[in-house]
Amino acid sequence: MNSPEALTAVAPQLRALRRRAGLTLEAAARAAGLSPAHLSRLETGQRQPSLPMLLALARVYGTTVSELLGETVADRDAVVRHAGMEPTTAGGWTYRQAGAQGRGMQALRVHVAHGAQGDIVRVHPGEEWLYVLTGRLVLQLGDATHRLAPGDSAHFDSLTPHRLAAQEAHGVELLFVHTLLQSPTAALCLGPTPGETP
Repeated sequence: MNSPEALTAVAPQLRALRRRAGLTLEAAARAAGLSPAHLSRLETGQRQPSLPMLLALARVYGTTVSELLGETVADRDAVVRHAGMEPTTAGGWTYRQAGAQGRGMQALRVHVAHGAQGDIVRVHPGEEWLYVLTGRLVLQLGDATHRLAPGDSAHFDSLTPHRLAAQEAHGVELLFVHTLLQSPTAALCLGPTPGETP
């Protein structure tokens, strides 16, 4: 997980890479589809960038999102072996890490047990993508309810209130990817811890 300190460190990195590319604030903002004021707030740490913003800035600066985040690619293992996917259980859901830790996106294989966490409404900055492997998922996005079968997927803005529940007794197995750029805790996927507001 990215800590608040790690997220704050993105700001000077954004400025340094823009200067290395020889771009003014105005030119970089225009090329990335941002306002100069918004890019300035990103560079001073007053705002945290979304993944699409980081992708756009990486293209403009001729670099990667990993470098924008200050990551050294050599420090990270790109391959996650099935044997290394240790399960973690929380609130009736079972999680297996399916991607490298500490990245701007977190990839998980998730088993959602029937009747577990179906009443928790989640709202947080970022994006989520999920793909149903087995079972049937009930996904509530705002006022709309969607029933997803194996092979179905969903990609949505996480600021949309959302709930996930298994429709069948044997649960549902998902591939799940979400951005962590604006949230320092695991509450994105686990829901609130006791005493926290969802």
